[in-house]
Amino acid sequence: MKTYSKVYLTVIFALLYAPIVVMMFFSFNEGQSLAVFSGFSLKWYKEFFKDSVAMNALWNTFLLAVLSSLISTLIGTFAALGIDRMRNKKLKNAVMMGTNLPMVNPDIVTGISLMLVFVFIGRIMLFDHALNFWTLLIAHVTFNLPYVIMSVLPKFKQMDKHLVEAALDLGCTPTQAFYKVELPSITPGIMTGAIMAFTLSLDDFVISNFTSGVDFQTLPMYIYSMTKKTVKPDMYALSTLIFIVIFILLVIINLPSKEERAIKKKKGKRRSV
Repeated sequence: MKTYSKVYLTVIFALLYAPIVVMMFFSFNEGQSLAVFSGFSLKWYKEFFKDSVAMNALWNTFLLAVLSSLISTLIGTFAALGIDRMRNKKLKNAVMMGTNLPMVNPDIVTGISLMLVFVFIGRIMLFDHALNFWTLLIAHVTFNLPYVIMSVLPKFKQMDKHLVEAALDLGCTPTQAFYKVELPSITPGIMTGAIMAFTLSLDDFVISNFTSGVDFQTLPMYIYSMTKKTVKPDMYALSTLIFIVIFILLVIINLPSKEERAIKKKKGKRRSV
């Protein structure tokens, strides 16, 4: 069984990462061919940084991803706190169902519905352009929120409730107890939710395509516009850089903290004894 499980994992990881490895390999190709490696070169990395339209799209994408992840993380953390404090089980289940629904809802349905809402409000408010950067930001915050809530909420359930009660008994106000006791306990969930929101916003195309204006273009939309002709190899270089940055972030986040290291050392000493 162990042999079969290893083979299965190898096949799965090969299917997941083989396309990325091929893309990274040919991003250093001197020519444009995806069949012949004509020589190692950083040509396409230089070409990308010279492309002002691509750089502007990259800046727009990162600006949108950072802002939407920060806003959705802030709102989602307090939403998770509110859900955790609910005592009415029926209401709590209804809220949880409403929270989970956007995650299983197709992106095209979410994109079209948000577009209709923004256009309707824009017509009422007599805006010249109903869709712009702000509608795109609201759309990204909307679809990021459920993921942040689902990342933070389990941390509230795992936390020892007696610690909060002890803090209140020792003179802390509910606000002080939250910031001094609860917030440090749920920080890993907050970081996970923030990274997930950032990557989802960075990657989104369908919802962005329906809710963005003509004066704001994200990187996925720019790359999609290139597919009508051909995708230039400098996009392979950009994708490689994004993959490396995300990979480094995930490694940093998953590094064990000092407390976890101390716990592992104690367990190791106990086993040796």
